[in-house]
Amino acid sequence: MSINIRSFSIGSKGENPLGTNAVGTLRIAILCTLVGLSVTGCAGSPSSSHQEMIHNMGSQVMPFDLSKTKHIFEMSESGGIQKVVLRNQKDIDQLPTIRQHLMHEAMRFSAGDFSDPTSLHGTDMPGIKELEAGASRIGIEYSEIPNGGQITFKTGELSLITAIHQWFGAQLSDHGADAGYR
Repeated sequence: MSINIRSFSIGSKGENPLGTNAVGTLRIAILCTLVGLSVTGCAGSPSSSHQEMIHNMGSQVMPFDLSKTKHIFEMSESGGIQKVVLRNQKDIDQLPTIRQHLMHEAMRFSAGDFSDPTSLHGTDMPGIKELEAGASRIGIEYSEIPNGGQITFKTGELSLITAIHQWFGAQLSDHGADAGYR
């Protein structure tokens, strides 16, 4: 996995509301998070049987068909974006359930309720305790996209940005072929 940290930008016209020192520190934190995930195995490949278990149990938490959809995780300097998209446009019947689920999850996440992901991935997911405790300090917003839906997570707190990145890395690892990153 490689992510070009230099390509991250924030602000609508290139301005940096955090200041240059904060962005340098944030880039180091993102790099450390990615290295930490790699070292601890969170960004590596867990056993295929674990990924198969997550795939098979996914229907208990997610109403859409995991074989017809894909989770996409995008880390950013201010948090990240979690998307669920169609693998094939012919599966348009999956869109209402994707969108309804993500809208519901965004509301729950905003209230500090991460029980759906922890019921599937476990309560010891990296970053989850910090996200539950700090939810009120994270902007969490659902939006529709043409082929699915997305939840955007934004914060200015470095510890919460790190927690979002760790949580994304754990999900990416657990979902295996059902997930990707950008």
